[in-house]
Amino acid sequence: MKILKRTLLLVLIALTIAIYYNYPKLNILAGYSAKNTASSVFLAERSLEFTDTNDNNFSPINLTSDEINAGEKSATGSVYGLLKRKAIYREGLGAVLVTDDFDTSKPQLTPKRSKADNTTPFPYGNADHKDTIFSNIDYKKLKETIDTIFNSRNQTRSVLVVYKDKIVFEKYDAGFTKESKQLGWSMTKSITSTLFGILNCQRKINFQQDNLFPEWENDDRKNITIHNLLQMNSGLEWEEDYNTISDATKMLFLEKDMTKVQVNKPLIGKPNESWNYSSGTTNLLSGILRSQFDTHQEYLDFWYEALIDKIGMNSMIIETDMSNHYVGSSYAWATARDWAKLGLLYLHNGEWNGEHLFDQDWVTYATTPTPTSDGWYGAQIWLNAGSRYPDAPKNMYSFNGYKGQNVFILPDQDLVVVRTGLTKNADMNTLLKGILESIKN
Repeated sequence: MKILKRTLLLVLIALTIAIYYNYPKLNILAGYSAKNTASSVFLAERSLEFTDTNDNNFSPINLTSDEINAGEKSATGSVYGLLKRKAIYREGLGAVLVTDDFDTSKPQLTPKRSKADNTTPFPYGNADHKDTIFSNIDYKKLKETIDTIFNSRNQTRSVLVVYKDKIVFEKYDAGFTKESKQLGWSMTKSITSTLFGILNCQRKINFQQDNLFPEWENDDRKNITIHNLLQMNSGLEWEEDYNTISDATKMLFLEKDMTKVQVNKPLIGKPNESWNYSSGTTNLLSGILRSQFDTHQEYLDFWYEALIDKIGMNSMIIETDMSNHYVGSSYAWATARDWAKLGLLYLHNGEWNGEHLFDQDWVTYATTPTPTSDGWYGAQIWLNAGSRYPDAPKNMYSFNGYKGQNVFILPDQDLVVVRTGLTKNADMNTLLKGILESIKN
């Protein structure tokens, strides 16, 4: 009996130690599951069963279990019942992870939205356009090329090809349609930077502004400029790893105000000489955008009035954190067609239906390689200057997101290609090569 008691005690001690050391990981796992479930069910209007079978069905997230409360529009994620996290959905603001002390009854400011234009054809409205047949397109080859990345391995959810402002090919996986909102993950970063381009065009911001935060006044961080932040070349410490407990995962699943996380990070490199991909930097930029406005309502409205609703991306929702700041690094949801509209805005150098939101100078700036990025990165936009996609033009650039979300802009070919999915397994170079071979300019 004594041996049994001692054995049980040792097991209990070992279990306690294991829980103690793994608690932060369990916290993040449950947080990811709860947040993703709330967004999927209440924002993207998918079922809990679909979400658990697909979006949350990968290691180690598949260790969690999820429940929803339809009445209060909330989702709860737990890991073996040891730890629970809750996310709530708020109309106009999306889903957010909350803490026990979060007052769900407190009214929240929400962005004002424009009425969707459902009568004007795409791209300037949301109605279908009349089919246009281009004699220089091999539609059979185009279809065969795109079909190859729709399988269980690639888990592609949508591919959209827009040529000369016309949708020439569009395909969705089972369960998805042109109305399905899809999470862009880090494609959201390009939304955030575009807003800086708009402010720059309006002569309302100076990219060379330094001494950005009081916390930086007394050390070398005072030399960091908005320009350095846009290029992710500030020299600030940051670890971007979604497979571990990193700065990125702690920010997304533990922090109340994501705009402040990197403010407190030390300088470990030199501005303009230390490119380092950082979601913390983009949320820092979201905080800087907030500082451009007298009221929080103006900040919330600006993202939609100046860009999102302005170009008819009416399906798009940018989710906020608990402090009601936009999570500019990661949380934009939209249909494939609306993601394509952002690409078309860049293809047309900031002009949209006769109105200039930004100019050619911004496009040139945003697509100029950041020093020390090996030609991969501009101002929150990915580049092909370093031939990441060897069979695509070097002046192609793209908005990219976690798990293989892409909007490719090919200026010389008058082409925008959207791909969304659940994995990065798809060979995007081969896809782009096949599309280019299908369209003879």
